[in-house]
Amino acid sequence: MTPSTPRLLGVLGLAAALAFAATGCVQSDTTENAVYSDPSETPDLSLPENPRVVALGWSDGEIAASLGVPPIAIYDWMSFGEATNGVGEWATDEFGDTTPVLIPPASAGDFNYQQIKEFDPDLILNVRSKADSKVTDSLKEIAPVVTAPEGTPDYAINWQVQTQLIANALGKSAEGEQQITETTDLQATLRAQNPQFAGKTFVWGAKFGTAYGAYLPGDARFDTIAELGFVEYPPVSDLQTQGFFASVPVEKVTALDAQVAVFSTIGMPLADLQNDPLINSLAVTRDGRAIELGEDDPIAQAMSAGTPESLRFALDGLTPMLATAASKVQ
Repeated sequence: MTPSTPRLLGVLGLAAALAFAATGCVQSDTTENAVYSDPSETPDLSLPENPRVVALGWSDGEIAASLGVPPIAIYDWMSFGEATNGVGEWATDEFGDTTPVLIPPASAGDFNYQQIKEFDPDLILNVRSKADSKVTDSLKEIAPVVTAPEGTPDYAINWQVQTQLIANALGKSAEGEQQITETTDLQATLRAQNPQFAGKTFVWGAKFGTAYGAYLPGDARFDTIAELGFVEYPPVSDLQTQGFFASVPVEKVTALDAQVAVFSTIGMPLADLQNDPLINSLAVTRDGRAIELGEDDPIAQAMSAGTPESLRFALDGLTPMLATAASKVQ
């Protein structure tokens, strides 16, 4: 059993690491618009000084805003709402005086093309999204479209690639590189400050309904923590996987019993996790080496958003918790 989309995406977030060599920056097109999907090249889109950008992909709008180009419309995947401009609290101020129209989440990738057309966009961002050529074809009839590199699994684009693609398309390549560098530099600093993290096994698990799961290398949650020195708990690699998420059957819940763990929830209150007898039976929980986060916890939300800015926000709060947990490893 796996959680449904978009609920699963709200917590999984994203971001399987992958080789992103695409055959070209601009795919062939019969209209004046084109599809941009190669982060290694910088397209010349000749956008106006203040382009009208519609952000449809997961966290695409937050990244654009952090680069100084707040979108006029955002698909609010994580249901942040109008109070924070459809993004997490760490990025609200990036919009300045711009108040984007929020497109409420429906079924994943179910877009109202007439609505999008009425926004009169200069550019459409649909990068961290479902790979669907029909959707792309419909969008490029409206405006140029930025998508993930060909062959990328659904919603599973590495956060660095996503950032660079969007930055390139907006004519903000240097700013995109700076955003990425600030985050990777922070990871390196935290790793150097916490040598006790090196080599310790780690798992990020989730409880949803009566089932469990674990995030895999390639997901922003796991990869961000791994950059601090932690390594994958071997039993997780033996589980049945789906993209960047592994199902954990009840009889294999010990696959979550790493030296250090973060446990979160999907579609249920934190109390259901805290009172779960199987989670509480694990040594990592009994020994105080597990960090438990509800899905509405800002740290969990920031890790799910998986942008340079959100990851820095999450690391500031999560690293001290990881240090406490790691100190209890015998």
